[in-house]
Amino acid sequence: MMVAQDIERFGRAVFEPEKLAVPPIDLLWDSQAGDWHVLHVKSRQEKALAEDLRAMQLPYFLPLRRLRRTHGGRRVWVEEVMFPSYVFLRGKVEDAYRADRTRRVANILRVADQSDLDWELRNLHIAIAGNSQLDPFPTLRDGVKVEVRSGPMQGMQGFVSNRVSLERIVLQVNMLGSAVSLEIDGTLVDVLD
Repeated sequence: MMVAQDIERFGRAVFEPEKLAVPPIDLLWDSQAGDWHVLHVKSRQEKALAEDLRAMQLPYFLPLRRLRRTHGGRRVWVEEVMFPSYVFLRGKVEDAYRADRTRRVANILRVADQSDLDWELRNLHIAIAGNSQLDPFPTLRDGVKVEVRSGPMQGMQGFVSNRVSLERIVLQVNMLGSAVSLEIDGTLVDVLD
């Protein structure tokens, strides 16, 4: 997090990542809020677009992960976009066009399977809200679908990769060809059909 001196020196606004990454769940998962729209964003404009969407009171999801980085010999925490160049918007087509008018959106991607994307984003939301350490992971072609049955991640569903230990669950967004993974105790996981 930047301190006041850094803000003056770099001239940046203070981000409140908790507002950017995890909007209120009642807005994001409300089926009456509309369809998902994937906004392909211009380079390094994800957080700025998220602030614009928040100001327009449009439900969106920008998955962020917290990392330790070294800048100028100092170790600092930074919020990194999990899927660079993408922001997920929930609403009507008109809402996606309003987002496009910010001049931060390069393209609006059509979502063919709304229920799949909703399931994938809901599980990412659970993992982020539970402060899990998420690591980039290659998209899976096969794997076992599982659900966490207890603990802070209860209800989260994902895939266990055969290529890594059984204690690693992979959450993927097929539409983007991306995935993240997290460590979890294998005894807390039930296999789904």
